[in-house]
Amino acid sequence: MTSFIDNTLDPAVRGYLHTPQTANGHALVLTHGAGANANASLLSALAETFASHGYTVLRCDLPFRQAKSFGPPFPAQAARDRAGLRNAVEVMRKKVSEKVFLGGHSYGGRQSTMLCAEDPDLAAGLLLLSYPLHPPRKPDQLRTQHLPDLRTPSLFVHGTRDPFGTIEEMTKAMHLVPAKTELLRVEGAGHDLGFKGKLRAEEIPARIYEAFALFFHAG
Repeated sequence: MTSFIDNTLDPAVRGYLHTPQTANGHALVLTHGAGANANASLLSALAETFASHGYTVLRCDLPFRQAKSFGPPFPAQAARDRAGLRNAVEVMRKKVSEKVFLGGHSYGGRQSTMLCAEDPDLAAGLLLLSYPLHPPRKPDQLRTQHLPDLRTPSLFVHGTRDPFGTIEEMTKAMHLVPAKTELLRVEGAGHDLGFKGKLRAEEIPARIYEAFALFFHAG
């Protein structure tokens, strides 16, 4: 793993690059939620797992996190966060010969879906960790308006105790997506997918990779 910065782009691409010992030609861009950064333990563990299977992985800070070290994103600048993700994908496309996948936790995943709804050819697939379907205790404020335009195959990973959406609500929302989708449920996990709870977090990245490889036939 090495630090990665490309300041020639606007927004800049900054994060950490995981280069596998034996590359399979594929790449994965991972980004974080609204309250985290690229050092989130979930992202770090996933990056190491995917790299061990041959993926070149970039876990990156969204532009809002580059602008401030803590605090939530700026709603009015969400489009800039999506532009940062687009730049990250383009950077990785120059580094590998095969497919580039895009993934994110919570806010990062939501912005990834919105970006791919705008540009269906940007990524080969999406890895969506704890998609924030609605704010906690506000199930009427659904964040699904763009899902009927999402034509990128998407693997959703969701905890059964996630306050941002129940498994039933997620299943219903996924029916809005015209592309191929699948849901990997993590029993007993909340929005953090067990990385701050009592679950055996070391098992979760392996489960996610196995589901990913099977879903995308990219093992």
